[in-house]
Amino acid sequence: MIISASTRTDIPAFYTEWMMERIREGYVLVRNPYNACQVTKYLLDPNVVDCITLWTKNPMPILPHLEELIPFHPYFFVTITPYGREIEPKVPEKRKVIEAVHYLSKVLGKDSVCVRYDPIILTDFYTKEYHEKAFRQLVKALGHKVSEYVISFVDSYEKTKRNFPDAVPLARSEQEWIAEAFSRIAREYEITIKTCAEGIDLTKYQIENSGCTSRAVMERHLGTTIKNVRSIPDRDYCTCIESKDIGAYNSCLHGCKYCYANFSQKTVESNYKKHDPKSPFLIGQLRDEDCIKQAKQESILDGQIRLDFMD
Repeated sequence: MIISASTRTDIPAFYTEWMMERIREGYVLVRNPYNACQVTKYLLDPNVVDCITLWTKNPMPILPHLEELIPFHPYFFVTITPYGREIEPKVPEKRKVIEAVHYLSKVLGKDSVCVRYDPIILTDFYTKEYHEKAFRQLVKALGHKVSEYVISFVDSYEKTKRNFPDAVPLARSEQEWIAEAFSRIAREYEITIKTCAEGIDLTKYQIENSGCTSRAVMERHLGTTIKNVRSIPDRDYCTCIESKDIGAYNSCLHGCKYCYANFSQKTVESNYKKHDPKSPFLIGQLRDEDCIKQAKQESILDGQIRLDFMD
């Protein structure tokens, strides 16, 4: 199975100590975000966990622990955008994040790291031309350390509308302009660009709509074929294979205005005060009314070596 850590919050940036404690303890407890009394227990055992995907804007705190993570075949999705602190108040300096991606690629290999340029937002300052220039600079800075990039355009989630009303969806013509510009950069630097849960078909610009944790991505990363597993999309048009998220909403401290996972900064700060690195939960502790269910877990690998030249 695949464990996701996490699309609900930035575990590497803010909860690395907790994450490594859970790895050492060998299990984690996760509340159902829609029914807090329902709790699922996941074993963190390499015999049943084939991969842990780590989603972050700041991988630096977890870099010293990569050796401990290697038995779980970690795959990093690192988000790097061109925005300033007026949109991303607490995201580290992008130069340092780029250096961290270089390190991840060196230690884990470039097939274990994907960079997300996400979301693409247009304003009077962050224009189409600005994004073209910024994306080129990013790709040039990363060189051959990363071969895959995922892009997406800002979505109109209710939380985003409330916290960042200026982030309006892009028109189709704007999306296609950016796709064409990014495609030229991709050809120049020999990289692959994919979209994430987008309803627009951009394949004519050689931009795939194959998702982040697609079957092909996981097979290439793991170096073996996997069984026929379900694709259970979190969002419309998502083609990722099934994974189980161990994070919690309303717990990311980056404060990004476009965030879909935080209800309010006040809620985030309240939840963070409840965080205990020794707790089996990311936020809070076990309660009397909790009902714990052991997850059914099994490896998705079928044991056959993947041969790239046969693709």
